[in-house]
Amino acid sequence: MISEEQILKTASRTLEIEMQALEALKKALNGDFVACVKAIYASQGRVVVTGVGKSAIIAQKIVATLNSTGTPAIFMHAADAIHGDLGMIQPADIVLCLSKSGETPEIKVLAPLLKNMGNQLVGMIANANSFLGRHADFVLLTPIEQEADPNNLAPTASTTAQAAMGDALATVLLQMRGFTSEHFAKFHPGGALGKQLYLRVSDIYIHNERPMVSPGTGIRDTILEMTSKRLGAAVVIDENEAVLGIVTDGDLRRMLQREASVSHLKASDIMSLNPRSIHKDALAVEALDLMRGNSITQLIVADNGRYLGIIHLHDLVREGLL
Repeated sequence: MISEEQILKTASRTLEIEMQALEALKKALNGDFVACVKAIYASQGRVVVTGVGKSAIIAQKIVATLNSTGTPAIFMHAADAIHGDLGMIQPADIVLCLSKSGETPEIKVLAPLLKNMGNQLVGMIANANSFLGRHADFVLLTPIEQEADPNNLAPTASTTAQAAMGDALATVLLQMRGFTSEHFAKFHPGGALGKQLYLRVSDIYIHNERPMVSPGTGIRDTILEMTSKRLGAAVVIDENEAVLGIVTDGDLRRMLQREASVSHLKASDIMSLNPRSIHKDALAVEALDLMRGNSITQLIVADNGRYLGIIHLHDLVREGLL
């Protein structure tokens, strides 16, 4: 068993080596990177990303990042490619091949086949003079001096560099395509990030009850309205359903602390005036910000002062926004 000091030392050394790999990667950006980006941007096809071993795993991550940021991409395992999967490649596709050495047997078979098919080939490699480097149309150099593990064997710094280069490629293409937060939301409809960009108050409040009372409603009936609708509040409205105020659990507690007898009180006697409200077309994340900023758990949904419903903090938790 190694000591705590040795554990931290080894972890720190790992991160230091990987940071050095990223510094080297930044310096390795060159004209081939620019030409590669321009070729992908101008292409009418997809980016087919391939590799073997750990490089294949990073290739899948790069595919996911490209697809989610507006650049169509698919993954093809290099070993499967030479056993039939080459059929997935279309004439306009650009193939991005990841390989630390650029000399693996599968790559040596695959690279000439791709060139014969007429597809442009991008090599993401640590050695520009390797077999893949010599056959590639563009070389994305990911140089590393050593892997981060003590034996200098396990793909660590090299896969970190590959993943970072993939991110650099995707973000430049994202910028060139004018990819916006609205586009991101379109591609991420099920995730919390996407919901922040598209989910609106109107998508949520319609599923809730509408607790409401008139100014003259007695305290007993006001409490019954609040508890039956289970939103911790009742909105006080006039005959045209315009919002006059709100009665919350907090208002009830303050009433009990202040009044010896409450049977004579009405909703208008204890309601909070000028309650916070939000328009139905506002983003749900705006409702969350408003609740946080005012330390409240429910918001009135209104349109030109007319009461529509309530959105509760629990709704936003359920949607994964918090």
